[in-house]
Amino acid sequence: MRRGLRRPMTPWTPLLLLILLPSAIRGHSDCLEEDGGWFTNRYTAPQEEEYCSVERRDASLTYAEFIEQYAFSRPVILRGITSNLAFQALCTKKMLLQEFGDRIVRLSTANTYSYEKVDVPFQEYVEHLLKPQDEDTLGCGSGTGVPFHWHGPGFSEVIFGRKRWFLYPPEKTPEFNPNETTLSWLANTYPLLSEQDRPVECTIRPGEVLYFPDRWWHATLNLDTSVFISTFLG
Repeated sequence: MRRGLRRPMTPWTPLLLLILLPSAIRGHSDCLEEDGGWFTNRYTAPQEEEYCSVERRDASLTYAEFIEQYAFSRPVILRGITSNLAFQALCTKKMLLQEFGDRIVRLSTANTYSYEKVDVPFQEYVEHLLKPQDEDTLGCGSGTGVPFHWHGPGFSEVIFGRKRWFLYPPEKTPEFNPNETTLSWLANTYPLLSEQDRPVECTIRPGEVLYFPDRWWHATLNLDTSVFISTFLG
């Protein structure tokens, strides 16, 4: 029987509850250091932003401060809230293929006009379809992402890889074509934007959690093959 570690409760615990399984770490330390076996084609990766315009806060941020300063008004990157080493061990390429390799996953371009869906076994997706994306060809690794959209508030945590975010407040609709990829938008539209029309942007790395408020427009771009978790709040 595996036991979870008991940790002091903080204001964040209900929002970012991780069940820590220390036994899962054994034998996987090398794999964790090598990005869980997911990292491929670093040389093809798009670049990070020149300047991250999202504030970073650590575990000293109180619940009251979060509500007052960020919950309804602006994004924030949270780090050092909890350890995710055990969860990382469960999300290595080897472990996920072992556990879910025969499961069927559904692929789409993930934008407003995506109607065609493709169902494939997870193992086939990883071994044959997981490759970098360019502007003209859809891929499943670095260069992929979700075009601009909005919904309720949420958290996104990176487990492996790096994920670049572009965000606009609800009152400022970004200029984009929903039929084009984020990579294409970055190459063709982003350079033409004036300073005041640039998005709020940042790149989050393993162990960091991005919070974005309700109805904020956002698009994402995976700079590497990335494993991440998003939690949307009702």
